[in-house]
Amino acid sequence: MPALIATAPESRLVGHHRPWPRAVANAAGWIAVTETLADRQRTLLGLWGEADAVHMAVFDEADGTVGVISLEGLEGYYPSVARRHPPALRLERALRDLTGLEPEGLPDSRPWLDHGRWNLRFPLGEKAIGLAEAAPYEFLPAEGESLHRIPVGPVHAGIIEPGHFRFTANGETVVRLEERLGYVHKGIEGLMAGADLGRALQLAGRTSGDSTVAYAYAFSRAAEAALGLDIPPRAVWLRALMAELERLANHLGDIGAICNDAAFPLMLAHCGALRERVLRVADAAFGHRLMRDCIVPGGVAADLDEAGAAGLRTLLAEIRRKFPALVDLYDNTASLQDRMVGTGILVPDLARLYGAGGYVGRASGRAFDVRRALPYPPYDVLRFDVPVLDQGDVNARIWIRIREVEQSLSLIEQILDQLPPGPTRHDVADNGEVREGMAVVEGFRGDILVWLRLAGNRVDRCHLRDPSWFQWPLLEAAIEGNIVADFPLCNKSFNCSYSGHDL
Repeated sequence: MPALIATAPESRLVGHHRPWPRAVANAAGWIAVTETLADRQRTLLGLWGEADAVHMAVFDEADGTVGVISLEGLEGYYPSVARRHPPALRLERALRDLTGLEPEGLPDSRPWLDHGRWNLRFPLGEKAIGLAEAAPYEFLPAEGESLHRIPVGPVHAGIIEPGHFRFTANGETVVRLEERLGYVHKGIEGLMAGADLGRALQLAGRTSGDSTVAYAYAFSRAAEAALGLDIPPRAVWLRALMAELERLANHLGDIGAICNDAAFPLMLAHCGALRERVLRVADAAFGHRLMRDCIVPGGVAADLDEAGAAGLRTLLAEIRRKFPALVDLYDNTASLQDRMVGTGILVPDLARLYGAGGYVGRASGRAFDVRRALPYPPYDVLRFDVPVLDQGDVNARIWIRIREVEQSLSLIEQILDQLPPGPTRHDVADNGEVREGMAVVEGFRGDILVWLRLAGNRVDRCHLRDPSWFQWPLLEAAIEGNIVADFPLCNKSFNCSYSGHDL
């Protein structure tokens, strides 16, 4: 943070913000920090707003520090970050839809989350106003001979969340893809305002259902940071165990689903069976297949008994016995390799520019994993590798998942071997003070950020940032030059969250 303060020298520190500092700057300081993003000295972690304030979280990869810079007392406007740093564009469009604050110099003035279907405008703003009739959404033009457009969604085939994709193609070759999201906006941040910690935790865990553990993990760590609360050692290790089980289940499901989109359902069947085994063992161990609401502020709500631990060890042995054969099947099936290798390439430079996390970033050369870059217990004492490739294609994103399955198996075994005894939860006391906390946790898609302000044990403001915010725009770039028929492969290999993005 001292480096961030040096960038914005007239800023002042907020004393009740943990574990990383927050500084309130003037417009010149805000612009100066924005320039460090444009110059790639820092990486954007998040950008969110309130009725009269905006906040920006940044990560300095050179020294591994995180800081939050804020503008407060705004009167409707603030200097746009996206004007100099494109990854902030959708965040600023969403911020404006929610708060009514106008980013001066914003390159794209179209709404993002607001489709004109809410019962009011600017629901998080100082003056929420009645809904005005929305203008038709204008997709970006593309010029050239023999171009045609293909609209897909928002209703898709199968059981899938809604999102619209507008393809511009020359024959079968995609010239441009433009996304339109926001169809599953649930108003989670508005619902959290005034909620107690228990209700807010439930909302956080339902931001993106396949990452319910990771969101509860991040929310609980942010609340504990704000309150200065330590949790029991056993709870620390159980949280990591749940997180690795969630990662394992999702990666197994994704590997099979990507292969199914290449007309190879055999992998889907076998990987789906292994995923189901993970979910059943999680249910037996913690009382819920997805381990929803098992992580809470102060610790965990479900302990692991001897039978649950034995079931987990049996699961590890089964996956280690069956998974290598599936990897060989994938690697030695010519029709799969023909579809995967060289398809949907995300170049490393774009991955770094957008700060892409998870398998999307690591398949394109960005070796960022919160468990290693900003280590939190018990990952600071566990042994694991962060697999990285630089090909950036569908095949690379599958191989990152394969290697992460192997790492999660090792991590689960280490946790079971070292799991300490003792209590699993501490009470959360209400001291009535206003405090702020922040956490970044590694989910299966990448880094999840939660920032909150507590007034006693009630949430005054909470912001949740899904890794998909920085991955969805990159899908548009990865599909260019590919054929339309390869979009399902590219899309599933990214597997961005609609729900987590739309909040």
